[in-house]
Amino acid sequence: MAALKIKQSTIKTIIFDFDGTLAKLNIDFHRMREVVGKLILSYGITRDELHTDFVLEMIDSAAAILNQRSPHISKKFFDEANSIIEKIEIEAAENGELFDRTKELLNSLKSLKISCGIITRNCAKAVKIVFPDILSYCPVVVCRDAVNKVKPHPEHLNKALNKLGGSAKHTLMIGDHPLDIKTGRRAGTKTCGVLTGHFQKNDFIEAGADLVLPHAADILNIIK
Repeated sequence: MAALKIKQSTIKTIIFDFDGTLAKLNIDFHRMREVVGKLILSYGITRDELHTDFVLEMIDSAAAILNQRSPHISKKFFDEANSIIEKIEIEAAENGELFDRTKELLNSLKSLKISCGIITRNCAKAVKIVFPDILSYCPVVVCRDAVNKVKPHPEHLNKALNKLGGSAKHTLMIGDHPLDIKTGRRAGTKTCGVLTGHFQKNDFIEAGADLVLPHAADILNIIK
């Protein structure tokens, strides 16, 4: 565990990532990039023009390029691309599951009077499949469908904070990807990486995480 750089008593709000942090979806991002890449190429745009390997950003970049040629074609592409990634996410969600202590974690934080929110680059449909009663455990869930700029843009986290009435100064962002750390740092929150995804402790430390834990539920040991 990385050295704790925060006072437990200052944490009033916790914002979680979803996939890899609270649930296991096993989305095939390699397949997603490949299929979306082929679609982009079919519109006459090469991967080199996009300057990113993140699928959502690839789609946005390609849509922006196409918009200069024709807003109609840009929208057609954007809808096609989002349909592709939503289908892959839903397939993964149908075989996904919550981590064992996710509901216990959210209920415990509620009893401790700590506000909770979830932000995710996944679509709302996929999240609902894995966690149908999510709003009973967490009052604010901001999926990619609800924002113009997804994380690591701070708009995503800030929208959740605004809904909760929380302040970045007293917020901890928890996620399984260095992008979650970047998101929190850009929004001015404290950050915590968890090792339930595909990244190691040093990846989070290098990203500037204030804390690294084996599982998201382990935050209870610190908060309590």
